[in-house]
Amino acid sequence: MVASEGTTNDTARTPAAAAPPASAAGTSRRGVFPGSFNPPTTAHLAISEAVLSQHRLDVLVWSVSRVALAKEDVQRPRLADRLTVLERVAANLDWLEISVTAAQLLSEIAAGFDVIVMGADKWQQIHDPVFYGNDPARRDASIAALPTVAIAARPPHDCPAELMLDLPGWVGTVSSTQARTADPALMVPEAARFDTETGAWTDPTRYEAWLRREQGD
Repeated sequence: MVASEGTTNDTARTPAAAAPPASAAGTSRRGVFPGSFNPPTTAHLAISEAVLSQHRLDVLVWSVSRVALAKEDVQRPRLADRLTVLERVAANLDWLEISVTAAQLLSEIAAGFDVIVMGADKWQQIHDPVFYGNDPARRDASIAALPTVAIAARPPHDCPAELMLDLPGWVGTVSSTQARTADPALMVPEAARFDTETGAWTDPTRYEAWLRREQGD
């Protein structure tokens, strides 16, 4: 089941503290992997498995923002359809949970977790003051509030070596954009099946027709 977090935020307001996950007070170690997962790829799975092992996590949450920072114009596929696919992925993995949040800043999304996962490109992005109302002090406070950070290489972006996950080289070359536009084989099987059925990522015209049928138009 998709868990929904009620945090609200935009980049111009002081961030509100997100409620910790329900099991955060327990003994299990929990990590969070924020992203749009549009679509989820083989790299997402490889990164997830690596952080579980290398950071001794019991649970990893793929957290999807209702409106992702710097991706505000994403309207297709619908969020509901993307979440359906993610739930199908999680159904086959006892360590994976799916969460939906209104938060955008990573410090909010990561509140209550032991580890946060991100790509090296995201690591660089979160250091840009523009996402904090051009307030460097707010940026620094937000980054300082993060739990343990685990970073996946994304050439050519740099990041601190001590934060890097040990991953096969191919992982850093895979992107959701590549899966949508060039190589659907990079999608996880659940996403590939949904795309074959609906055209959600590779055939916008067929996807719109599928939506009309679903909506009874």
